[in-house]
Amino acid sequence: MAWVREETGRAVGLPSVVGGIPLDEIGATGFGLAACVDVAREFIGLDLQGARVAVQGFGSVGKHAARFLAKKGAILVAASDTSGTLADASGLDVGRLIALKQSGRSLRDYDRGAKLAADAILDVECDIWIRAARPDVVRADNVSRLRTRLMPQGANIPCTLEAEQALDARGVLVVPDFVANAGGVICAAMEYRGGTQRAAFDYIDERVRANTQAVLEESRRDKILPRVAAQAVAERRVRSAMQMRRWH
Repeated sequence: MAWVREETGRAVGLPSVVGGIPLDEIGATGFGLAACVDVAREFIGLDLQGARVAVQGFGSVGKHAARFLAKKGAILVAASDTSGTLADASGLDVGRLIALKQSGRSLRDYDRGAKLAADAILDVECDIWIRAARPDVVRADNVSRLRTRLMPQGANIPCTLEAEQALDARGVLVVPDFVANAGGVICAAMEYRGGTQRAAFDYIDERVRANTQAVLEESRRDKILPRVAAQAVAERRVRSAMQMRRWH
């Protein structure tokens, strides 16, 4: 990104040594996911202290989401990467797993827990199941395998519409991707405007919490999918901004 900035004069996500905010390195998206979970859990009566978390895709988003949730008292019971799934009902050491990944090794090199197939992450019983990998992983043909209460979508389009509808019918709360994983985009916007890292974290926390609350309240009130509510909220805001611009 530093090279892109040198060539074009416009780039964010820059290294800190050139005055940027390296959003993947600091975990901006994962931080936003944790804030989203902290709001969404109230809608299902879930206490974060001791809540079991499973993360599909222990990369730049998933590992930081696990880290920030662990600070709030949650327990990582399973994680997956391209090598497979690592599971331990008694809890995994998030710090050690992050160090393992940063050294270029895989989750399978961890010395504890069960080593399972990559898609076995779907079968892990948990309270919070975080999608932070490829799109369309949860579909109509495998959604019945999920045993969770809350799914904040850390990756973009991780579920098909049919899967989201099936989860909603079972009482599983799904927070849409463009609400739950907006932390990285918010961080980039703050950097573009000249904000500091601390200001970026504060604004991520403020906006993600407010958006999650607004969307889930509308979803509950109107008895509609959270995704439908999120799209309605977004459309109203965009139209309002368009009206203001026409007025000016």
